[in-house]
Amino acid sequence: MWLSRTRVAADYFDRGFYEVTYPSDELEVTAMLLVHPAPERIVIYLRGGKGGVGMVRPVRLMQFANDQTLVIGPYYRGTKGQGKDEFGGADLEDVRALVRELRSQYGELPIHLVGFSRGGIQGLLTYQDVGATSFIIWGGVSDIYYMYKERPDLRGMMKRLIGKPDVNPDAYDRRNGYRHVRADSPPVMIIHGTADVQVGVEHAYILEERLKELDVPYELHIYEEEGHVFTPPHEREILRKVQEWMTAVENDKRW
Repeated sequence: MWLSRTRVAADYFDRGFYEVTYPSDELEVTAMLLVHPAPERIVIYLRGGKGGVGMVRPVRLMQFANDQTLVIGPYYRGTKGQGKDEFGGADLEDVRALVRELRSQYGELPIHLVGFSRGGIQGLLTYQDVGATSFIIWGGVSDIYYMYKERPDLRGMMKRLIGKPDVNPDAYDRRNGYRHVRADSPPVMIIHGTADVQVGVEHAYILEERLKELDVPYELHIYEEEGHVFTPPHEREILRKVQEWMTAVENDKRW
């Protein structure tokens, strides 16, 4: 059971949103939950950003909701909860602990992880361990070394939290998501826009090469001229494809 559950001023039809707390390591951490009385599927949305930047919002969870799906997004430790965000370090346990809590409440339902932006790291480093049905990475970071190279504006933050790649290579290797994919990994769906200046489309191709090398089932959806956040027509289109993907994986129709 959740340690606490607080109503959020938002609704999805007749279903409500809540901030819930749960144990992770010795901490109490927070997530946003779109409730469902009897779900047949769970989607865990792994946010991007850090702290107040990229926070989980009701509208983001709504994108993945339907009449059979419970949707939840962890805030990560240090954001409306205890502890400190380590950008793919100890905060990964917040994802694993959330899956354990959901399993205890809902049993062995299909669980799909959706990693957006920085959430790509969180997902690639956890989705195999938690037995996810699939992982959807949307505009996500797959190579943290490449992130350091392409985002000089974020290097200060990365140095504070992780160090410098040439000085602390072990810390970067532990966070280098695509390198942790295994041959027995669940299927992966990659979504990226070619005009994304926050997380370059090269991340999608780096991950694709790793998946091809290991013969892991995947789909690649590259959208020309789309940025980090898609325009409404393409967003609606890809959200439909995401739902089709999850159903196909659950029914083992493609693999």
